[in-house]
This record gives sequence, structure tokens and C-alpha cells, in this order.
Amino acid sequence: MAATAFSGLQIAMSTTCICSSQRFADAGVVVLGGKSKVGSWNKLATACHIAPLQPFQRSFTSSSIRFDKIFTRAVAESSKNKPVSGLPIDLKGRRAFIAGVADDNGYGWAIAKSLAAAGAEILVGTWVPALNIFESSLRRGKFDDSRLLPDGSLMDIAKVYPLDAVFDNLEDVPEDIKSNKRYAGSSNWTVQEVADSVKKDFGSIDVLVHSLANGPEVTKPLLETSRKGYLAALSASSYSYVSLLKHFLPIINPGGSSISLTYIASERIIPGYGGGMSSAKAALESDTRVLAFEAGRKNKIRVNTISAGPLRSRAAKAIGFIDMMIDYSIANAPLQKELSADEVGNTAAFLASPLASAITGAVIYVDNGLNAMGVGVDSPIFKDLNIPKDQH
Repeated sequence: MAATAFSGLQIAMSTTCICSSQRFADAGVVVLGGKSKVGSWNKLATACHIAPLQPFQRSFTSSSIRFDKIFTRAVAESSKNKPVSGLPIDLKGRRAFIAGVADDNGYGWAIAKSLAAAGAEILVGTWVPALNIFESSLRRGKFDDSRLLPDGSLMDIAKVYPLDAVFDNLEDVPEDIKSNKRYAGSSNWTVQEVADSVKKDFGSIDVLVHSLANGPEVTKPLLETSRKGYLAALSASSYSYVSLLKHFLPIINPGGSSISLTYIASERIIPGYGGGMSSAKAALESDTRVLAFEAGRKNKIRVNTISAGPLRSRAAKAIGFIDMMIDYSIANAPLQKELSADEVGNTAAFLASPLASAITGAVIYVDNGLNAMGVGVDSPIFKDLNIPKDQH
């Protein structure tokens, strides 16, 4: 079964996944995807000492890139003699591989943008059946608005690799997948082959991001989930991360960072998030701690996972109750606002940077604080309590 990226309901999801047998959202968290917001991008721009986006957001198109670059250079030259203040997130000279990017509205895409805004070179792995559509959309400029960075330039993806993280090597691929027309024309897409291709093309990387998940029976209660469906969820959503890090570790530079996406269903009951996906997220978080020890001792690599809240994305909508989860979060989280994808992307940029040099083996919650709540304060039971609400 093919792995996909979930950008929405953090079923831990990151992008829409269409398996050989059925369509499914792909992320590793039901990250409920959405467009990045200008405000957060400007904060990242400030941190990176890059010109903010607002003056250009209405006028930039792909045809104005030459002017953008001239302006960016002018800003850099006029301020190069000024003392640098603050703690900038600077990933210049670093290279990141993000596994699980198949469209422009999931967490994987948002993470790629934040890393690019901080100066990193971007490589992505895209689920094989989605590869042609993704590359075609990039070529035709369909994603140009979403590629816009704080300095007015467009995010550049150095290379897109076909990837199906369910398979470690070609020997693992069954004949029905090899002969499937959606895989025709693509080669070297197993985890080992992709790692070898990246090594051949670029030599090494500094950041590895896992934004993958697939649960073919996610809509089924656990008691109705088959053994095959349960194990498929763990294979695509959890072991795929172990495999990615195992095969990429030899080419990750010492001091590098590996990041995955998880979901609070790993530790709390989320009715409707079934098919073994909650177990897969729990396994991913447990593996994060063990991998942090092993990769840290072996190659000084930091390993963390981001537990993202619900995000409105195409992948999340495929599950059916994303709007309800977002409404619940807004009503009950300490911060009463809708989560944006770039808030998760910016957190990933921090974790990939030297500013997080002592953070490893951690679950970082980016969910407006919903994880801290013990009860749903929107319950009628609490109607007589004077519970503060956001008035904005």
C-alpha cells in the first residue's frame, strides 16, 4: 500500500494520499491543512532579517521576480553594515529533504516554505501516483502564489523525487504495484533508492522531514479494524519514519535534524480517528524517543516530532469531520484561533536550526494549547461558570 502525505487533519495527515486501492489523506498527523498567513510569515521574515511581505503581497507574480531580487539585494546591501540583533533562524548552506509533499496546502509544504525562507535548499519526496500532477502544477505556475517567500522571491525546489515510503527496497514491492499504471514511468522510488539518489545528486543533507501517513481503514472504529488495515497504518505512518531515518542517516551531516508530524490521538481518545491510526501515532512518538538516542549517539542527529492541531486541507476534508475538529479547537483551546500551516512550518524551522541544538526526543505541541485541556469548556455543564472568551 502506498504511503501518502497528510497536510490536514493530523490524522496526522499532511497531503492527500491515493493508495492503490483507495484514496486517503497523507500526513502523519491529521494536520488539517491550510494557506499560510502573512502575519506569521512576517514574524519569520523579521527573525531571518528578510524584508516583510506586506508591501508586495498584492503585486508579485512570476513575471516580477527580477524586480523582487533587485529589491532584496538592495535591502541586504543597505543593511549589511548594521549590527545584527535578535536570534535569527539562519539555515543558509543547509539542505533539507521533505518526504510527503504532494500539493501546496499541507504541513509538508508549509515546512518546506519556512525552511526555504530561512535559507535552506529544498528537496522533496512525492508519492509516486501524485508525482505527475504535482510536477505539472509546479511547471505551470499553479503553486506560484503559495511559493511566495517573505523576501518576495519564490521558493525553489531543487529536485522532486518519486517516493513510496511503504517500501524499503525494490525487492519489497509486490508485482501488482510494479505493474500499476500509476507507477509507470517512475523508477528508484523506494526508500533505499531515494536515499541513494539524493546522495548521488547532492552528497548529503542536514534536515530530514517525515510528513507521511496512510490509514486505509481510518474511518473504522478500532474494534472493526482488520489486522491488515491496522498493520498497514503502522507501516505507512510509523515504520516509514524508522526506514527513512535508517536509510538517510549515513548522508545526514552531524548536528543535523530529523522531524516528523504526529497528532494528539496518540495519547487522547479522538472518536472517528480509527483504523489503527491512533496506535500508529503513539508508535511514532515512542520511536522518536528511541531514535533520538540512537541517532544522537551515532551521528549527533536530533530527532523530534511536532504534534500539530487540526488544519483545513484537502487531505483533512477527505476524512469528513475536519470542520468540526477545528470548531472544537477554537472553542476549547487556550488560544481561540484557527491554526495556520505556517505556524507548524516555523516551528520546524526552529527545530532544524542551531537555536534548538539541545532539543531532541521531544514532542512539540503546536495546537494553540489544546493538548493542555482536560475538559471541553464549551460543554453545557460549564454554562454557569465565568470562563473567559476571546472577544476579538
